[in-house]
Amino acid sequence: MTARAEAVAPVKSTKLDASRIKTELLAGLTVALALVPEAVAFAFVAGVNPLVGLYAAFFVGLITACIGGRPGMISGATGALAVVMVSLVAQHGVEYLFATVVLMGILQIGVGLLKWGKFIRMVPHPVMLGFVNGLAIVIFLAQLGQFKVPDGAGGLTWMTGSQLYLMFGLIALTMAVIWLLPKVTTAFPAPLAGILVVSALVLGFNLDTRSVGDLASISGGLPEFHIPLVPLNLETLQIILPYAVILAAIGLIESLLTLNLVADLTNTKGGASKECLAQGTANVVTGFFGGMGGCAMIGQSMINVKSGARTRISGIAAALFLLSFIVVASQLIEQIPVAALVGVMFMVVIGTFAWASLKIVHKIPLTDALVMVIVTGVTVYADLAVAVVVGVIISALAYAWNAASRISARIGKSKEGWKVYRLSGPLFFGSTTGFVDLFNPQNDPDDVVVDFIDSRVVDHSGLEAIDALASKYEAVGKRLHLRHLSPDCQRLLDKAGNLVEVSVLEDPDYEIAVDYGHTFDEPEPAKTT
Repeated sequence: MTARAEAVAPVKSTKLDASRIKTELLAGLTVALALVPEAVAFAFVAGVNPLVGLYAAFFVGLITACIGGRPGMISGATGALAVVMVSLVAQHGVEYLFATVVLMGILQIGVGLLKWGKFIRMVPHPVMLGFVNGLAIVIFLAQLGQFKVPDGAGGLTWMTGSQLYLMFGLIALTMAVIWLLPKVTTAFPAPLAGILVVSALVLGFNLDTRSVGDLASISGGLPEFHIPLVPLNLETLQIILPYAVILAAIGLIESLLTLNLVADLTNTKGGASKECLAQGTANVVTGFFGGMGGCAMIGQSMINVKSGARTRISGIAAALFLLSFIVVASQLIEQIPVAALVGVMFMVVIGTFAWASLKIVHKIPLTDALVMVIVTGVTVYADLAVAVVVGVIISALAYAWNAASRISARIGKSKEGWKVYRLSGPLFFGSTTGFVDLFNPQNDPDDVVVDFIDSRVVDHSGLEAIDALASKYEAVGKRLHLRHLSPDCQRLLDKAGNLVEVSVLEDPDYEIAVDYGHTFDEPEPAKTT
């Protein structure tokens, strides 16, 4: 079971011939068209001018496409970051946002240089499933705003009547084209075909439906270098640092999880640390050119991959197409029906959601099912960073609880006639109580062997438990013999080092099982916690 909902058809070749370049350029054009309403909408969420979102989509998309860790990924302005920015912009203004984006990028570069991106491997699979399901729901909910129109009093109201029916019809037509075209040919990206067919229908019959231009004008000039106009003092740092830390964390988590998802979809590998450096560099540059910053976008990445893109060309082309829309083709792009873009995003939702997770939810362990549901819910109602952290913590605690319950011992005798406790399971902070309960110092013979051949001491709490056990046997005049204990654990033993015999030289690296002549009485049940 993978984190993806459906497989992506493998490409025949990534060799840069005319066919590959055509596929990459068309995929980039499709992505660029889908980026426009998203960037505008997220700019509105953050409370900034639409061009601030569009410039961010251009710079972040271009730089990460050039030097990112995963060809085929698309980055830009995202809603996950916009919802954090809104309070900063409302309280301190857009210049503080630009400064925050620069600092956010510096922090991300630091994470990349320290190679902390590799810790994304610690995210369990149920968390990944919750991540894709939650983001699919977030993408879906974000499209519902396109069903609202101005009410004439400065607010918004839901569409009704023929306007709503026309919207539904155009969306359905877009989705039908995207679904049917790949069954006929894969030579042309289905999402782009859907946009072109619906746009031609609306313009040809002069249908009354909302267009991109109704959202906001995307006309503008080339972005200009701009140093954020904020005081360079400690007070400014105190204002922007908390926001920068949160934005950097959300941006990297979403980017690295998207990187893993795209790598899984395309059966390739991605560089986590390289992606951190790319995201950081992109945000530093964006902050100095009047952009709101950004990170990887799972929706646009899915569009790109499913359009057949596999190289950096598509991402670079998408960014350049977007800039051309702003500078020279704004009037043309503003005529594209919003319904066509909503239809594309609805197909992204269907393709992103891990539908198979609904079939296996009753077959997997209850803890994994709960983690998946919780991460999905927190992603929708809070943000991705919180959801992933919560999921990892719950998974770690569940693992610790299960591991703690697996400490046990078989009771037997050695060839010297000593009582032998042959441990099974890890000895760590969660299992120390159960470990101590396995032994009976008062009734045991004078010599007792604790054999760690099937056990491992994991942390300092385990060493402390051995020390405590040695003290109990020493208090009643008896002696412990520890066998198959690794040298690093033996060196760390404190009190037990003087109270027990530690046989480490016979088997220092857990590589050879020394036969000490232990015999175990099978009828005697093992003690377990």
